[in-house]
Amino acid sequence: MTRTQPSLVGALLERRYRVDRLLARGGMSAVYRGVDTRLDRAVAIKIMDPRFADDRSFVDRFVREARSAAQLHHPNVVAVHDQGFDTPAGQDSGLAFLVMELVDGGTLRDLLEEQGQLDVSLALSVAEPVLAALAAAHAAGLVHRDVKPENVLIGRSGQLAGGVVKVGDFGLVRAVASPGTTSSSVILGTVGYLAPEQVATGDTTARSDVYAAGVLMYEMVTGELPYTGDTAISVAYRHVNDDVPRAGEKRPDLPSALDDLIFRATRRDPEQRPADAGEFLAELQGVAGELGLRPVAIPVPPPPDGDRVSDVEQTLPNIPAVPADAAQTQQVPPVPPAGPRGTRAMTRATPAAALPAGPPTTALPPTPGPTKPNEPPKPRDKRKLIALAVAGVLVLGGLIGAFAFILTDTKSTTTTVPNLAGVTQAEAGDQLRAAKLTPKYSQEFSNTVAANRVIKVDPPAGTKLEQDATVSVVVSKGKPTVPNIRVGATLDEATKAIQAQQLSVVQGPPEYNDKAAEGTVVRISPGAGTPLDIGGQVTLVLSKGPEPLPAVPDVTGQPKDQAFQLLRQAGFQPVDGGEEFSPSVAAGLVTRTDPPANSPGTKTVKVWVSNAVQVPDVRFRQFDEATQILKAAGLDVDRKGGDHGHGGINFVMQQDPAPGSFVPKGTKVKIRGIGG
Repeated sequence: MTRTQPSLVGALLERRYRVDRLLARGGMSAVYRGVDTRLDRAVAIKIMDPRFADDRSFVDRFVREARSAAQLHHPNVVAVHDQGFDTPAGQDSGLAFLVMELVDGGTLRDLLEEQGQLDVSLALSVAEPVLAALAAAHAAGLVHRDVKPENVLIGRSGQLAGGVVKVGDFGLVRAVASPGTTSSSVILGTVGYLAPEQVATGDTTARSDVYAAGVLMYEMVTGELPYTGDTAISVAYRHVNDDVPRAGEKRPDLPSALDDLIFRATRRDPEQRPADAGEFLAELQGVAGELGLRPVAIPVPPPPDGDRVSDVEQTLPNIPAVPADAAQTQQVPPVPPAGPRGTRAMTRATPAAALPAGPPTTALPPTPGPTKPNEPPKPRDKRKLIALAVAGVLVLGGLIGAFAFILTDTKSTTTTVPNLAGVTQAEAGDQLRAAKLTPKYSQEFSNTVAANRVIKVDPPAGTKLEQDATVSVVVSKGKPTVPNIRVGATLDEATKAIQAQQLSVVQGPPEYNDKAAEGTVVRISPGAGTPLDIGGQVTLVLSKGPEPLPAVPDVTGQPKDQAFQLLRQAGFQPVDGGEEFSPSVAAGLVTRTDPPANSPGTKTVKVWVSNAVQVPDVRFRQFDEATQILKAAGLDVDRKGGDHGHGGINFVMQQDPAPGSFVPKGTKVKIRGIGG
C-alpha cells in the first residue's frame, strides 16, 4: 500500500472485518488492528499492496498459500483465520487480505533495536520457539521461505513477566514471487537471510529455512547480520560465494558448542546443514542442556509508535460537521492537529480568550419600558445598562478564565517518571508509555537485582518531564556468569571473554596437558555457567604442553605381554605395531619399538613382535619324521634321501638352513642323507 492511498481505517471488509488502526507498514503490505464483527474478536488484518491485486497469478497463489498456512496449528505459529478479496468503499481497486491472530506486542526486530546483541540464554529462549514453529511447518510439508526478525512476533503471554514467540507470514513470499510479479522489494527486505540456493536457483527446501534461522541466531548473539551492503546484489553475492563467518569471531564469550551449531546451520552446502528445523531444534536443545542454560523470560518489545494512532484515525470520529456559513458567523478557530502532539499544541498556543466558552450569542438590546413619544432615555437607565454589561463581561471573563485553567490543567504537557525499581522490563515499558514517555533500554550486571528487572532509571522516579521525553532504563542481566572457555583457547581470548562478563582473571599453576598447546587454556575454575559477583575471580589454568616422559625402556627380546607391562610401569601407553621378521629374535618376542629403546619418549609407544621361525634340528632322524617336524614348525621341506638306499640307511645327515637359525615362515629347508 502506498502512502498516498486513501486511509482504510473504518473500512468493513467483506461486511465482516472492520479495520480499526494501522499497526505496521511494509513494502508489500500493511497490518491493521481490526475486529471480526461476527465473532466480536480482535484480529490482525494484513492487507496486501493494491499493485498485487491486478496480478491474477498472485491472487491465486495468495489464496492457495493462505489455505496451506491455515492448516498449521501450533502455539508458536500465528494462526490464520481467514483470507479474502474485497473492494472497500472509497477504494479504486480490490484488496487481497489475510485475517490473523492478533499478537499484542512487537517483533524480534524491535527487541534487537532495543537491546542490540542478546544474552545467550535470551537468544536461545527466542530461537527455540522459532525452530519449533518451523519444525511444525516442515513436518506438514511447508517451507516458510522468509525467516527474519520482522516475521518473529513477541506478544504478551498473560503471565507476570515474559512474552510468547510466534512466527508469521508462512507462504507469502512464494505468493509474491509468482511469475510476472515484481518482487524486488521482497528481495531487498530479506536478502540478508536468503540461503545461497534461493539466490542462485530460486530453490527452497527445509534446509533453506534452517540457513535463515541460523543467520537469525547469528544476528541475535552478535547484534548484526553477517553480511551487509549498499545493494541487494552485493549482499546476495556474499551469501552465494562466502561461508558465513563464525559468530564467535564477533563475540569471543560465545560458547563454542553454540558457535559450532550456528556455523553448521549456515553452511553454503545444504547437505552440511541440519536436515530440517526439527533436527536443528533437537541439536539446539542438546547445546542448551550441555551448557546448563534454562529458558528465561522474553521481554515484550513495544511496536514502533505502538501507543499511538495516526492523526486521521483519532480525528475522524470526533470532528463535528460545521456548516461553512456557521463557521464564518461564529469565527470558530481552526481545529488543531489531533493526537497527543496536536492537543498539547492547542493548549500551549491558543490564548484563553480565543477559546469559545459555548455557543456564540448575539447581544440583545434591553427591553424598553413605557416612554413618552420623543422622550429621551433617562440617565439612570443608561447607567443600569452599563453596570449590567460590565457585570456580564466580568462573569463571562471569569467563566472563560476558569475554563481555560481547567483545560490547561487537564491537557498538561508534562508528566512524571514513575517508580520502576524492581519491575520487569515489560512492565517498565508499559508504565512509561502510559505516562507518555519513551523508554530506552540498556543492560548491566547486578549482584542484587534479578535478571530482566529494572535497576534504575535516568532521570530518577518523580522527575517532571515533557511528554515524549526519553527515559533511560537500566535492566539487570543478573549476576555475571563464568563463560564457557574451550580447551586450547589462547590466554588473550579467555581474558577478553571473562572480562566481558565483568569478572577478573587470575592464573593458577600451569599443568601438563596432551590436548592443549603450551600457553593455552587447560581448564577454568569455577566451571562455566557459575554465577559470581561482579569482579569475582576466575582462575585460568594454562598448559605446559605434553608431560615429558623418561627414555623408552629396552624391551627387545621380551615376550609381548611382559614388554607391555614394563612400558606401562614406565608411564607409557603401549600399542601393537604388528608382526615382522627378525633374523635374531624368536617368534613372539619383541623386535623393536617406536620410539626406539633409550630415546626420549612420547606417551604412546608402538611395539613390533617377531614372526620368525627357529629351524629345528632334525639331523639323524628318519626322513619321514624330520619332514613332519619341519612342516609342523611352518617350514617347507626339500628332501633328498630316505628311499632305503645306501645300504638301508634312512635318516637325515645334513640340513640347510642350520639348526637353530631364524628364518621366515614358509622357508624351504633342505634335508639330505648320506651322499645327498
